[in-house]
Amino acid sequence: MKKTTFIICLALCASLLTACGSTENTDTGVNSVQDAVTEEVTEAAEDTEAPEVTEAEVTEAAEETAEEDEEDYTTGDASLDNIRNQDEIGEKELLVLSFGTSFNDSRRLTIGAIENDLEAAFPEYSVRRGFTANIIIDHVNRRDGILIDDIDASLRRAVDNKVKTLVVQPTHLMNGIEYDELSGKVAQYSDAFEKVVIGEPLLTSDEDFKTVETAITDWTKEYDDGETAICFMGHGTEAASNQVYSKMQDMLTADGFENYFIGTVEAEPSLETVLEKVKAGQYKRVILEPLMVVAGDHANNDMAGDDEDSWKSAFEAAGFKTECLLRGLGENEAIRKLYTEHAKAAIEKAAE
Repeated sequence: MKKTTFIICLALCASLLTACGSTENTDTGVNSVQDAVTEEVTEAAEDTEAPEVTEAEVTEAAEETAEEDEEDYTTGDASLDNIRNQDEIGEKELLVLSFGTSFNDSRRLTIGAIENDLEAAFPEYSVRRGFTANIIIDHVNRRDGILIDDIDASLRRAVDNKVKTLVVQPTHLMNGIEYDELSGKVAQYSDAFEKVVIGEPLLTSDEDFKTVETAITDWTKEYDDGETAICFMGHGTEAASNQVYSKMQDMLTADGFENYFIGTVEAEPSLETVLEKVKAGQYKRVILEPLMVVAGDHANNDMAGDDEDSWKSAFEAAGFKTECLLRGLGENEAIRKLYTEHAKAAIEKAAE
């Protein structure tokens, strides 16, 4: 299972690793990557007055990066995905900003499907893509030779194409730290356009929560047999916005879906909390599904992986027959419709 401890270190050296990993990575191995990581991270630490990075941290970051470049599993054909970085945009652009995923099939079936629906709903707008996670962009570029625009690149593309009206629709789940950072980035370019409007994330209003509740319970109703616990795994955050998970749980319980449970990878409710609740219910079977737009690394490893600390392994060790549904929320038509409604509201605001 991939660790998240060194993601900051990896992000700092992402641009240098892109050069190292594109053609000679398999020949140079971990040692040369480690040298590059050491130099880049040291420079970054000096520039930002960040805490000193230890040799052990550099070594593990380098090893993890090398392992990623030697994946022994397939995530699908990247060439089937429309990365939407075309020029000749026109005066109106609908920029869809997502965190992103390196899992090619999931990216196409979730983020790509949202973008397709938005394109169909608003033909007067050119739909373009941007990812907020440069470490994912760099990984896909190293592995597949496909470069997806980051926030700055996507906004510069809009400026260079002389876009006048820019509508930004994030695919983020909540109005949290990442959404705020994204909004700040867009604001830096606001003077370059006549109008700039940012749409709301998925879970904003009470009506949004109700729509998502209906969507996920309808999606899993075939498993709702009275003997099955249906558990959704979210990402989680230490920020106040983490309360969206407890709010969704409270709504499900209040509406009679007492066998539905919400947990997170990084925060509360934790795997341990969800597991104890399921045990108390004396269920025979467990269904696991990500409460995330994509079914990427967290879904495939933290949830459905074979390591002993994955959700699947934990429930199996507790004696439950466990099934994992590896599909992101972006595959759900009702979820995509909600994103379209948020984009429509933003477009109407831009027209005022």
